[in-house]
Parts: sequence; C-alpha cells; structure tokens
Amino acid sequence: MFIIFIAHLPGNQWTLWIPARFGFSDSTEIFVFCSGMASAIAFGRVFELHGLAMGSARVLYRVWQVYWAHIGLFLAVAGLLAFVNDSGWVDYDYVGRLNLWPFFANPLLQLPGLLTLTYVPNLFDILPMYLVILAMMPLMMIAYYKVGRGAVAALILTFWLLATFRLVDLPAEPWSDRRWFFNPFAWQLLFFTGFAFIKGWIPAPPIKKRLMFLSAAIIILTVPFAYHGILNEVPELRAIADEIRLLTAKTEMGILRFIHFLALAYVAWVAVGVSGQRLLVGGIRGKIIRTIKKVGQQSLAVFLASIFLGQALAILRNELGLSGTVAGDALANLLGFAGLIAVAYLVGWFKSEPWRKLKQEPAS
Repeated sequence: MFIIFIAHLPGNQWTLWIPARFGFSDSTEIFVFCSGMASAIAFGRVFELHGLAMGSARVLYRVWQVYWAHIGLFLAVAGLLAFVNDSGWVDYDYVGRLNLWPFFANPLLQLPGLLTLTYVPNLFDILPMYLVILAMMPLMMIAYYKVGRGAVAALILTFWLLATFRLVDLPAEPWSDRRWFFNPFAWQLLFFTGFAFIKGWIPAPPIKKRLMFLSAAIIILTVPFAYHGILNEVPELRAIADEIRLLTAKTEMGILRFIHFLALAYVAWVAVGVSGQRLLVGGIRGKIIRTIKKVGQQSLAVFLASIFLGQALAILRNELGLSGTVAGDALANLLGFAGLIAVAYLVGWFKSEPWRKLKQEPAS
C-alpha cells in the first residue's frame, strides 16, 4: 500500500527507489497475489460451508462493492481536479495532467462508458482488473468441485495464454483502440496462484538452500535488465531488454514477471520464518510491523485513499513551489503515509462496530 502510494504520487522522485525500478515485477504483483490469498480466506470458507450458489453470491456482493468503489474513486478525483482547475487559484491544468478532458468535454458519451467499464483512464485501472478477476472465482470453484485441481489449472493457463497472445482484451476508451492497462485474463494467473496456496491446492515449497540461491540469483540477475541507470549506460542490455519485452510485459503479465515475483515471494516467505514468527516482536519494530499489518488489513479503503491523497498532495506540493525538490517530495510522501495509516485505523474502528458493544455499567 505504501509503495502503491509512492508510485501514484505525480512527479515523485521516490519512485526511483521502488521495486519496479530493480526488477520485472512490482507492487502490483504483491497487491494482486495478496488479494488472491485474502480472497481464499474470505470467500473460500463460504464455498466450503454453504456451497457454490452461496459462495458465488458472496463473491458477487464483493464485486458490487469494488465496482462502486471504483466509480466513487473516479468521481472523487475528477471532482477534486475540476474544483482546483476552476478555482482560479492555480495556473496549472490538473485535469489535463490525468487526461480527463475527454470525460468533461463529452460526459453524455463518457459517463455510460465509465459505468460500463469501457472507459477506464490509466490511473483507475487496478480496481476494474480486480473485480473481473473476482467475478472469475465462481467459475474456478465450479471447476474444482466438479472436476478437480487439474481443471482449475487448465482454465488459469488457458485464460493467460489467450491474454498473452491478445486474443482476449477489453477496451479502455471509445475513441481509440487503447486497451485496459491490466488485462484481467492475464493477471488472474497471479491472483489464483495466491488463492491456490491458501486453499492448499499448491503445497508450500520446501525451505532449501538451493531454492534460496536460485531465487536470489533470479532477483539479482534481473536488475541489469530493469534498472534504468544500467540500461541507459549499456546499449547492449537495453537491446536485450527490448527483445524480451513480450516476456516482461505488464499488461499481459509476462512470464518473466511471474517468475521474478515468485522468487521475491519465496525469499520473503523464508525471511519471515514459519507462520511469520520473525515478525512477532516487541518494541518499536513490533509497533511498525503492527501498523503495516493494519494498513494491509484495510487494503481497499487504503488504496482508494492513496489515489485521492496522491493527487491532493501533489497539488499542495506544486502550489507551495516545492515540486521537484527533496523537501517537497518528503513532505508529500510522509503526509501520504500518515493519511494511509489514519484511514486504516479509522476504517478498522468503524468495522468493529463499537456502537454495538454494551456500555459497562459503573460499579455501585
């Protein structure tokens, strides 16, 4: 969530140090993989206890929530930028920076496109991808219960291959041939991999030195083909990176992105210990870990806040004359982090429904 905020803060120099700059995979893979794991916990049990129909209904309800979260996020950000543009306080075209003038120029055409997900601006492309993948979950569960894990694997690979060769795609705007930046039929490969680990369809890999060395080697050897500083200085590596672009494509979840992410995930999984025991610590480090955990538990609300805060804080930084400065980026990023943490704790408090708890009567 913190890395996603950094990546979505316009003109943020901190983006030079996020994982995407040093490898094929980035925070999007982490988000989708963890979402698959969380979905197995949240919805998998419903399928087991109440059957396919009730499990599908539960998933449909979540799709409904994510859909309206997407619509609300777009309207909130578009409204913010329109207000700032029309306020007379600024000289910069913030609406144009997000390429939202087509929406304001012809809302009669673009509003139906927004509601039908045939108009998906670039900043708003993660949630549509996520809700389409969620909608695929009942199909995967039907395949599992009627046939078995092999059928699920076949469906996952079939969808991924269709997306890889651009045989299935979704339009992102009605006036051009631009497609969704994240093809959900490709990204479901990563989502259902996380899902399968939690469900036990894929066994946990053994902790072995050779797997650690292999994973570390994949991560290290990837850096020269991903880090811009190296690519700009070594034309030969740039040429190789261009040649393998199909294998590292973000839209279609290139196979090298998938392999790179699995290597990162394996190293992280080994590092935290069995059941994450190395994260169960006290002191300041424990407080930081618990705070990060709280942010991760409220990922949808925090993600929505991160996109809105990214735009709002970029405007504040720019209007204070701090754009492109170390101090300006530090101010915007740290305020953003504080905002994400505040949202996580506030949403967690609301979800605990404190008004339902009986107030303890004072002792006589």
